[in-house]
Amino acid sequence: MLDLKRVVVGRPLRSDRLTEQLLPKRIALPIFASDPLSSVAYATQEILLVLTLGGMAYLYLAPWVGLGVIVLLGVVVLSYRQVVRAYPSGGGSYEVASENLGRSAGLVVAAALMVDYIMTVAVSVAAGVDNIISALPQLNPYRVLVNLVFVALLAALNLRGVRESGRIFAVPTYLFVVGILAMIGTGLVQVAIGRPPVAESAGWHIIPAPGHVGLTGLALLLLALRAFSSGCTALTGAEAISNGVPAFRKPKGENAARTMAAMGILSIVMFAGITALALIAKVHYVENACDLVGFTGNCTTDAQRTVIAQLAAAVFGGTGSPFFFYIQTATALILILAANTAFNGFPLLGSILAEHRYLPRQLHTRGDRLAFSNGILLLALIAGALIYAYAGSVTSLIQLYILGVFTSFTLSQTGMVRHWNKLLRVERDPAARRRMHHSRLINAFGACFTGLVLVIVTVTKFTHGAYLVVIAIPILYAMMRGIRRHYDRVAAELAPAPGGMVLPSRIRAVVLVSRLHRPTIQALAYARATRPDSLTALTVAITPEEVRHLQQEWDEHDIPVPLTVIDSPYRDITGSVLGWIAELHRERPRDLIVVFIPEYVVDRWWEHLLHNQSALRLKARLLFQRGVMVTSVPWQLESAEPAAAPAGSPGTPPDAPAPAAEPRPDVPAIAGATR
Repeated sequence: MLDLKRVVVGRPLRSDRLTEQLLPKRIALPIFASDPLSSVAYATQEILLVLTLGGMAYLYLAPWVGLGVIVLLGVVVLSYRQVVRAYPSGGGSYEVASENLGRSAGLVVAAALMVDYIMTVAVSVAAGVDNIISALPQLNPYRVLVNLVFVALLAALNLRGVRESGRIFAVPTYLFVVGILAMIGTGLVQVAIGRPPVAESAGWHIIPAPGHVGLTGLALLLLALRAFSSGCTALTGAEAISNGVPAFRKPKGENAARTMAAMGILSIVMFAGITALALIAKVHYVENACDLVGFTGNCTTDAQRTVIAQLAAAVFGGTGSPFFFYIQTATALILILAANTAFNGFPLLGSILAEHRYLPRQLHTRGDRLAFSNGILLLALIAGALIYAYAGSVTSLIQLYILGVFTSFTLSQTGMVRHWNKLLRVERDPAARRRMHHSRLINAFGACFTGLVLVIVTVTKFTHGAYLVVIAIPILYAMMRGIRRHYDRVAAELAPAPGGMVLPSRIRAVVLVSRLHRPTIQALAYARATRPDSLTALTVAITPEEVRHLQQEWDEHDIPVPLTVIDSPYRDITGSVLGWIAELHRERPRDLIVVFIPEYVVDRWWEHLLHNQSALRLKARLLFQRGVMVTSVPWQLESAEPAAAPAGSPGTPPDAPAPAAEPRPDVPAIAGATR
């Protein structure tokens, strides 16, 4: 039978092959930096989107806004190079904040990062689909469906393992980088020879949004700051490398720092080039295409081409050019695959938090391919729900995006300043102290700069959707604290008692009986073999006829165990048994009651549906009864046994006895005792 899981995920890997999944820098770059590299495809677009609210009057601010983003990106990259060298264990901002600022600050960072990773998947996939629709407008009615398909595909690829997914994602990332650099270079050459590219929207005029005409003073400053905060999307995912240091080859910290530097240089060059070309080509981009005077097509149904699409068409000679389709294909691929940064960062962070008992322990478990499968599936589920809720709109989703990013940036850099202060108190080597002073200066400037940006982002985006993130982060923080309290309480209760092992006064065995058949007889025999202090066979009377028939059989087979019958006028088997056992426990609370449940194993899943689940329901309820243990006594039906090998088959001597029957591993748990 075809195993769908093996088709999607692949063959399981042994735990000792984990070191084979470690990444060289050339593979780590596309895995952990595809998000910040790809965000240049829409960062400039978001700046223009805000500045054109007042028509074309404020586009002169775009170069200054872009310069601010470039400076900020450089500061963040330099700051995080210090983080990956100082904390190569992979905790990133969470570990830095927890160790230097306290547990509460660490949990705030963790909550912010989780929000950031979820939004990375939603925004990256939605932006990639936008670029696909720019090339294939007929897909616009199916926008949400296409988004969800890509999220599912990304989850499936990541379930195959970090190294394998890295090979898949490396090619589109490098194709995008080469394509964007070629487009920037070609466009600048055209400018140098006096033939600058002209965007299709260059001749279109923009209808200003109400209230955005003639802004001066504070109003103009707020518009510029809002454009700056939108452009800061170019920094999203910059911290992913610091969380993924354990996935690098040795020396881990140094390789991660070099990868961070390569990511920063490429991001700055591409963002600066795209912004410059967009201004040279006079790209006009608005939220609502109906605000464009001269827009061709139906502005209510047709999507405006993205900034990247307009630049590719302007530089390479129209939308029919092969290079236009190359740029659009590479951009769409990397934007969609940029979500891979989150698919690697979120499970790693979730694993660390689960190890520290702030998230469910299941997130710390590696799957068949040595990936944190539960974290991958959880991320895909939440991101898919967000895309569905916001109809795949990049403009709507991006408002929720960068608040979490700068929260983690600011707390991380503040923590690094305290880290260097601690080391400087004990370090005596002059050369080492100079390096620490230099690093502390970088992190201090980064903390101040990103803290200022955090305030700007919060103020300018709060009413546009960022308030949801302000609500979500405290909720996640409270949830993680609650999970930790639960685990601590359970650990305290499970700790060995000071008096050592305490034996129960008596062991009272109870065998549940529905009718007299082989599973029941086996359960009775097993219960007797345990030598309890008392043994009772218990049945529930549904009809008098059934009880008389059972008692007659009991006498005919001379069963040496007393049969106790309890009445159930409302035909409630589970409630009647629970009540009887509770009364037994109240009579002698120091006794241990062991309930034996005879069950039989069926072969096929549909056979499982043909038997009632009274045993499963009863076991689930008995687990909550103090002083009660539950023992399942399975009986394997012959139809559930694996077929015997024919005589003379390889590896089986002709006269060898048949192997003992064992339940097949793919059989559903049990059918349950039936009436």
